[in-house]
Amino acid sequence: MNDISKSFPGVKVLEKVQFNLNAGEVHALMGENGAGKSTLMKILGGIYPKDGGQVSIKGTVTDITSPSKAQSLGIVMIHQELNLIPDLTVMENIFLGREFTYGKTKLINWPKMKQEAGRYLSQLGLTIDPGIIAGELSVGQQQMIEIAKALSMHAEVLVLDEPTAALTDREIEALFQVIEALKKQGVGMVYISHRMEEIFRICDRVTVMRDGHTVGTDRIGETNMDKLVKMMVGREIKDRFPKVDISAGEEKLRVNGLTVKGKLHDISFSVRSGEILGIAGLMGAGRTELAKAIFGVLPVQQGEIRINDKPVTIRKPMDAIAAGIALVTEDRKDEGLLLPLSVRDNISLPNLADVSTNGFMSRKKENALADRLIRQLTIKTPNGEYTVGALSGGNQQKVVIGKWLATRPEVFILDEPTRGVDIGAKKEIYDLMNQLVSNGVAIIMISSELPEVLGMSDRILVMHEGRITGEFMREDATQEDIMHCATGGAKKHVG
Repeated sequence: MNDISKSFPGVKVLEKVQFNLNAGEVHALMGENGAGKSTLMKILGGIYPKDGGQVSIKGTVTDITSPSKAQSLGIVMIHQELNLIPDLTVMENIFLGREFTYGKTKLINWPKMKQEAGRYLSQLGLTIDPGIIAGELSVGQQQMIEIAKALSMHAEVLVLDEPTAALTDREIEALFQVIEALKKQGVGMVYISHRMEEIFRICDRVTVMRDGHTVGTDRIGETNMDKLVKMMVGREIKDRFPKVDISAGEEKLRVNGLTVKGKLHDISFSVRSGEILGIAGLMGAGRTELAKAIFGVLPVQQGEIRINDKPVTIRKPMDAIAAGIALVTEDRKDEGLLLPLSVRDNISLPNLADVSTNGFMSRKKENALADRLIRQLTIKTPNGEYTVGALSGGNQQKVVIGKWLATRPEVFILDEPTRGVDIGAKKEIYDLMNQLVSNGVAIIMISSELPEVLGMSDRILVMHEGRITGEFMREDATQEDIMHCATGGAKKHVG
């Protein structure tokens, strides 16, 4: 890809970007959210037309005008946002538009579809029934179905955009084995990820983008984490987890005996003013269900929730908001934002009382609130009117955090707050967390990244199959102890 340029109304996204990929290599594409990585790959995938520059496939200049044209050239994309049809089966999703049929009758050959789908699933170490409805699977399993679909297309160029963001450690290992096998088959792979450890483990080269420009390309063996971070953000980030030590104050939230049928069993814990309580565990451990139960999304069979030592009844999210609780959900696309609406509208939604006068919405108040949060969180958007679905993933996440920040919560629940977020934006989210606890807010942080849990938490709870199996003070916790509890090991309480 030579001198690729692209603009959207009011925004220049790419300016003469250079990128090349060899057969049988994994080439990392890195940069902060909004740097232009996904836009560049969408041009390669035929989703966006380029404004300038050339794309060459095997030395031949090619105009990729549609996703079907890209696929005909052997280019397959696995997007950060899942593209499965939830009401279709796994095998129907894998072979959508490429169904196996019986000769001239064109009737679908279901046994053949099931057999072939099962073959691609087994390559990924999956034991999922190809006939199950895709929407019934976890986010991580759905991501693996996307990868199985790409395998079935016999890709020559495979673009993986944050492929491990929703995967368990076991699923990540299976994916890495598939990537190694594809390399041996001569498949070239573009790997977009904010997880530095993965880049250094599986990639051969890395290209860094910043503000729509190519900063440079290096072989992995000739660079290091500090150099990449400086190339990405234009400055050094000295402390990956800038935890501020604050003396915890009074108890803000107490949960006693919380039970959700089939999901949570007798959960009890507390979190204090000025404290970050980390919650660790494997996928399916019940961490997200716990957050949703406290926030009134899931019905609670028994148990008590107390705020500032007073019992509160939470049957729906409005009750939780009124009690001073905010929840940044794990899935920003489906649960955190209304993507067709503007940044301003999304920020206004949980803050209607603050942007209204005598029961009528005030556009002036809406704009003032949106502008303040855009500045405070450095959200990269032309203005508050801009459609939130057109923003990068990291900037969408900032909008989610911003809309809840405006409710002035006393208890802030953050479920995977830095998933799919670049290292610079992560630092900004961590700094914001420090600011909140300095102001007396209690934070519950759910994260699948153990370094993040260990780096930012004052105290850590570990969950397994809907139960708390461990509790550690930050200074006593190790990755080994947390994983021991996360896999159902003996219960531990330290500190």
